[in-house]
Amino acid sequence: MSTATATTTTSNTTRQIPLVCPGHTRPLAELQFLSPPSESHRTFLVSACHDKMPMIRDAVSGDWIGTWAGHKGAVWSTKLDPQGYLAATASGDFTVKVWDAVTGKELFTYPHGHIVKTVDFSKDSTRLATGGHEGILRVFDLEKGGDATQTVMEFPLLQQGGAEGGQKVNITKCQWLDNDLVLAATSDGKIYAFHTRSDTQTQTQSDSQTHCVCTLQVEAEVRDMEVTELQKEDGNHHETTTILTVAAGETVSFFQLDINKTKNQTLPLLKGTLLRQHKMPMHFREEGGASLHPETGDRFVAGGSDLWVRVFDFDSGKELECHRGHHGPIRCVRYAPDGKTYATGSEDGTIRIWKTDPLSSE
Repeated sequence: MSTATATTTTSNTTRQIPLVCPGHTRPLAELQFLSPPSESHRTFLVSACHDKMPMIRDAVSGDWIGTWAGHKGAVWSTKLDPQGYLAATASGDFTVKVWDAVTGKELFTYPHGHIVKTVDFSKDSTRLATGGHEGILRVFDLEKGGDATQTVMEFPLLQQGGAEGGQKVNITKCQWLDNDLVLAATSDGKIYAFHTRSDTQTQTQSDSQTHCVCTLQVEAEVRDMEVTELQKEDGNHHETTTILTVAAGETVSFFQLDINKTKNQTLPLLKGTLLRQHKMPMHFREEGGASLHPETGDRFVAGGSDLWVRVFDFDSGKELECHRGHHGPIRCVRYAPDGKTYATGSEDGTIRIWKTDPLSSE
């Protein structure tokens, strides 16, 4: 494991003018790129925003495609399912909505007891994980439709490692690793991994402890979390390395996640190894995030409390690029699936798309 303070060297930065995507009127909250299998030649970019109007646009041109209108509060999270047919939105109006991503039609609504901050589809698109200020990670069976009583599992998360009598914590992000394991990041700096396959329908607090297969810790409330699968080909040998990127406090941390599943084990084994941890020149206490390059894994982009979008070296934490374009703090960042561009969303209400290689003609 390596811990380092990011150094700043901007003399070699090639100035670029990003593609500006207007449309939103309030601070951005989350971005997601997706290249669906049915349209492999095309990439979409979806955005969550405090203006209550989550949007989808073409990720290359930035052109607006549609808006999912229906929420009565800020939208904190917007995700497409891996196939690109469904969209889910989490809102401050205490609901999660599932939409037909193609037609824009609202399919059903899952009511919650408080602000919902995060949502994510399982890899097979059959289940939906949600979390927020209730401090409960919920898993819904999408094949049951809009029946909110068909919660597959509920995992209440408490401080003090989930000890009885502890205070509930906010869930800031959730993300599936596969069709079984789901990660939940919290306001006390923990990332839990839950095994979600069970014959029972609703789980209790004790089940949260039983089904938790791994817990990771960072320095402060988790502001952003991203899972990247790096692919490596060496002759006939194919290797996949799963990296978890976490932005919290003043640092970006990278964990290697190793999953071990055997037929003889009741629960899968998940090991998280801290690879790198870099202190940033900005902080993530109120906004911001980080994203690892999905092809090479040799760099990452980060933005937070100031107006600058920065690219850093993965190994050393050295600042490689520093760009100014937004007129407010950076609230979210993501690389496109091919790594050729990355998008940033700001408090200024705009999305900007930047080139990874500004000199490239693509």
